[in-house]
Amino acid sequence: MSWAATEFESLNLGDPRRNRRAIRLIEHLSAKPTASIPQACGDWADTMAAYRFFGNEEIEWPDILAPHIESSVARMAAHEVVLCIQDTTELDFNGQEATGLGPLSYEAQRGMYAHPTYAVSTSREPLGVLDAWMWARKLRDADGSRPGLKESLRWIEGYERLAEMAPQLPTTRLVYLADREADIMALMMCARDLGEPVDWLLRSKHNRTLSEAGKLWSRVTDGESLGEIRFTLASRQGQRAREVVQQVWAQSLQLPDGQGGFVQATCLVAKETEPPTGDKTIEWRLLTNLLVENLEQAARMIDWYRSRWEIEMFFHVLKNGCRIEALQLGCVDRIERALVLYMVVAWRIARLMRLGRSCPDLDAQLMFEPDEWKAAYILNKQKFPDKPPTLNEVVRLVARLGGFLARTGDGEPGVKTIWLGMQRILDFAAGIRFSRELQAQGTCV
Repeated sequence: MSWAATEFESLNLGDPRRNRRAIRLIEHLSAKPTASIPQACGDWADTMAAYRFFGNEEIEWPDILAPHIESSVARMAAHEVVLCIQDTTELDFNGQEATGLGPLSYEAQRGMYAHPTYAVSTSREPLGVLDAWMWARKLRDADGSRPGLKESLRWIEGYERLAEMAPQLPTTRLVYLADREADIMALMMCARDLGEPVDWLLRSKHNRTLSEAGKLWSRVTDGESLGEIRFTLASRQGQRAREVVQQVWAQSLQLPDGQGGFVQATCLVAKETEPPTGDKTIEWRLLTNLLVENLEQAARMIDWYRSRWEIEMFFHVLKNGCRIEALQLGCVDRIERALVLYMVVAWRIARLMRLGRSCPDLDAQLMFEPDEWKAAYILNKQKFPDKPPTLNEVVRLVARLGGFLARTGDGEPGVKTIWLGMQRILDFAAGIRFSRELQAQGTCV
């Protein structure tokens, strides 16, 4: 079975032919994530079948994603703690003739929004997509108001869905993790009223006034510091890697809920003490339902928050690797069906990169089919190893086909070189399988 057939084994779209079509389609899209749908499908019949699939109104996108969620939950069960990261990305389809699109950051832009829940381990291994909100905004009314549901509901509903999932994972702690936009009292009240089946860790946006007078952030930093933490901030676009030293404060307190009650929370403040000249001071203010009583616990919360970058990497793959903003499918419903398939493709690419770094000695055959890892050696003009290769060995070979130079000091490959290399690997592996089939039929090539 291919990785897609394994991941979508429980797929049920009401017809076995639809199930087979969906799996075949995701195999095509994962083989050539940067290609258009016709280029990825390869021939006219598969291309038309793909467009019919995306245009089938009897297929709901949650049904397409459901087996991946099931597989993700199975992966999560192997971990003591899973970080469930939520964030929103803007999908710009400006200039396309597609119905159902709405305004983006500017009213003249046309597109839609996607808000997934992305599960990662505390070692930052991507475990899967657990949920998604997708919507297009309505145009503003004459009075400037925007009709439709409040967009802030996506943060609260995201928590509620995780709470529904929690009983399936009795030995795994789920932590809802989000940036400043999720600093909503209604979200914290929802968690409180449900008995906090899922822990939460949010970046604080509002310097709230406390019931006993005074402001939240100054109340915390007026107390005694827990000490210093050190970590290496990874390089990002326009930012070099560097060591960061932060002073950390934490205090448990009651946040007024605006209805005469309160939410018990811990506020942490981590502030860089001596940033390098020319670099912006890194300061984070976090809110969590968890107790933080010492420096070790505070460092753990900050490390978990830093894992939020994984969803930014996921969006990078989705938008630049899979090029979803180039999709031309005519309407939002069709885009949504395609988008959930591409989310799974993006997850797999990010997972290959992260596991290749964090678990380099894993058997490559856990992530690559034999024809795929053999293709990596053939295309790099290297002999097959005497024993099955490790995951890191194969990932580096794949990345070299995508432009990774693998020089001393180059570190580990990033997602871009992996997704480019995977296109060549999967094409070549398909050729190997086709040649084998011809040989089995007694046909000479």
